[in-house]
Amino acid sequence: MDASALKARANRRKLIIQSALIVFSALIIISAIRSAQVNLNALGLASGFGFLERSTGWSYSFSLIERDINDSYARTLTIGFLNTVFLGLLTIVLSTIFGFLIGTFRDARNPALKTAATVYIQTFRNIPLILQGIFWYAIVIHLPGPRQAMSLGDAIFLSNRGLMIPLLNVSLTVALVMVLVLIVAAFFMARMKVSVIKIVLAMIGLCFFMVLIATGLTVPAGEGAISWPELKGLRFVGGLTISPELLVMIIAITLYGSAYIAEVVRGGLVEVPKGLIEAGEALGLTQRVIWARIKMPMALRTIIPPLGNQWIFIMKATTIGVAIGFSDLFYIVSTSITQSGQTLELIAILMGAFLLVNFTIAQFINWLNESLKLKAH
Repeated sequence: MDASALKARANRRKLIIQSALIVFSALIIISAIRSAQVNLNALGLASGFGFLERSTGWSYSFSLIERDINDSYARTLTIGFLNTVFLGLLTIVLSTIFGFLIGTFRDARNPALKTAATVYIQTFRNIPLILQGIFWYAIVIHLPGPRQAMSLGDAIFLSNRGLMIPLLNVSLTVALVMVLVLIVAAFFMARMKVSVIKIVLAMIGLCFFMVLIATGLTVPAGEGAISWPELKGLRFVGGLTISPELLVMIIAITLYGSAYIAEVVRGGLVEVPKGLIEAGEALGLTQRVIWARIKMPMALRTIIPPLGNQWIFIMKATTIGVAIGFSDLFYIVSTSITQSGQTLELIAILMGAFLLVNFTIAQFINWLNESLKLKAH
């Protein structure tokens, strides 16, 4: 028997073994599901996803869209999913910005900056995230009430009711469209190799232009373009109120996630060959130019893969919201299980939702990593 025949025989053997494993695994899963259905029926519990159409009859603290206690389980779970994605993406952006800043300080030659960055990283990385969340929640709920709220220029207020900030007087849909336009514009400018400074300036100009257009077309006559928070009675009206639960989640996850990302950034900067930095110094380049033109572009190829893992970790970290009552998907699912008893179905929805979100992040990181890869390697 020649080599090609032996190779074909080995491939057939592998195919048969893999097919048998897939069939065996499928049979185990089907058997487990069937067994669970039989046991649930024996206990008098209904199975299936028909409960999604029923009304929940309970409310929760935060929602990006309109909600009501008569909402169905399907709509309530959708709200929880949107809350999780919103919080995850927001904390990923904030953690990445702070992580790059602190990681750069960690690699700085200034001893004071380096020491401060090291203390920050060691403090927030070595304390469990859920403990940090409870700590910040205890601080926020013990802040002064609305009448004694801490104020910054009579525009931003902080009290035990949360953080009140000015808000552009447009609908959520218009705001999302503006954010989407900014993301698409930044993406195409990055593809055209436009410098970071020019992209930032272009985004500021585009944002200002869209604000003028949006407020001119959508703001009713007699109302301002900006809605300012104002104390009336025992509560603030106008502006945007960030609830204590959401505020704590943003603070805790951002501080924790940025500490890990800072170490990833520091590791990438250390991997840059010293010869390249010395070459830049020999050409008379400033440290800022060396960082922007040599160190960071080279370090990004090392930073991106572990950075993706940190982004996925941050998205999963949103599940600590259940400890302080923030209405993320995990909290909504936990409450739904208690109310409906549909444990298996709701756990499956929760797992599927996180699989979808984190798989999407992983694919984006793979694309980003491939885009930054040196073509000769």
